[in-house]
Amino acid sequence: MSELREAVGAWAPRAAKNAGWLMALGVMTAIAGVLAVGSPLAAGLAVSVVVGVALLIAGVTRTMGAFSAGSFGQGALAVIGGIVAFVAGAISVARPGLGLEALTLMLGGYLLVDGVSGAVLAFHVRPQKGWGWMLCSSALSVVLGFMLLQDWPLSGLWAVGTLVGINLIFSGAALVSVGSSARGLVSRMA
Repeated sequence: MSELREAVGAWAPRAAKNAGWLMALGVMTAIAGVLAVGSPLAAGLAVSVVVGVALLIAGVTRTMGAFSAGSFGQGALAVIGGIVAFVAGAISVARPGLGLEALTLMLGGYLLVDGVSGAVLAFHVRPQKGWGWMLCSSALSVVLGFMLLQDWPLSGLWAVGTLVGINLIFSGAALVSVGSSARGLVSRMA
């Protein structure tokens, strides 16, 4: 117990020193989330461009790395993968609407698969405590995935931006909470 107190005691002053920054970053993140929810198309297009730039970088680095592969077979596959990533990134940057449609389609498919696999897992852990919440979460994933795919490509106009915005709001709230807790911890230790 004394080791824990010493570790927290060493960490607490640094956390308190940066608590204001954490809270400010949390507020700015939450504001960005509110803006994204308020304008989901713009937020979704921005996400599409960011993913496109990441794919461009990944394509270039993967292609460059292919030349250091030990054999022609491995190198050729890496070059092909790099070229595919680069082309996908270029399309997503040049035509973010098309990239947003692709992201929405992948998100809908992911939610369906995640929901079904989560439901299977929930039934495997039944009757353990919490299995019902797992099943409920899985059912919501399936419903949301179905909704996205049913209305695709129109769901791309709101889905990605809205979900990113909601994530930013909760991340911002978490940062504010951590900063506030760090301040409170120091005052309790003093």
